[in-house]
Amino acid sequence: MFGLPKSTEMSKQLPKKSIYDKFNMNTVEKEKIDSDISRITIINEISQINVNIPEGAKVKNFFVLLVLLKRKNYNNQTITTLSRIMPQYVLFALKYEDEVKLAVYNTKLIQTQWIPIENASIQLKGLNLDAAWENIVCQIGGIEIENGHTLEQQIELEIEQERINKEIARLEKLARTEKQPRKKFELVQEIKHLKKEWNNIYDKKN
Repeated sequence: MFGLPKSTEMSKQLPKKSIYDKFNMNTVEKEKIDSDISRITIINEISQINVNIPEGAKVKNFFVLLVLLKRKNYNNQTITTLSRIMPQYVLFALKYEDEVKLAVYNTKLIQTQWIPIENASIQLKGLNLDAAWENIVCQIGGIEIENGHTLEQQIELEIEQERINKEIARLEKLARTEKQPRKKFELVQEIKHLKKEWNNIYDKKN
């Protein structure tokens, strides 16, 4: 599946109850997972033994988990929670009917768009598993690492740009409805400042 070598394939179901018990999950977390997920199965293990790519300094192996969803509009926090509690490097294949999203958590949850499952592929590229994992994160997020940044630094810059975009949109909405000229002027100036900040981050990224 997903174009990965046959040597990596496995099929080991992870009962949700065992996840709850092992990681001492609270009632709210359990309910979120139960409402979104019907079954979780480990379908691949990528390691030096089965793909002949040397271990990295950080990544010794990683797993692909097939997650069968109960609904297409699942809560992103459900996948974020699973990512954070699992000590391994995990690539999620989130399947709903005949479509799939690939997702990883690296500083934030990074996902592809929905695609037909037969079109989904995972490319293993890199001199070691650190590089292979980083390339997968970049593939899924459409991330291009620039200016000698680390992957984490590049993602942090994108997170900051997203935050600024949301704040600009909020202030522009307020400015459109503001009746007091002085307050409207202040909002416009704040928007200009944020746009300058956004451009500075863009320059750093590129």
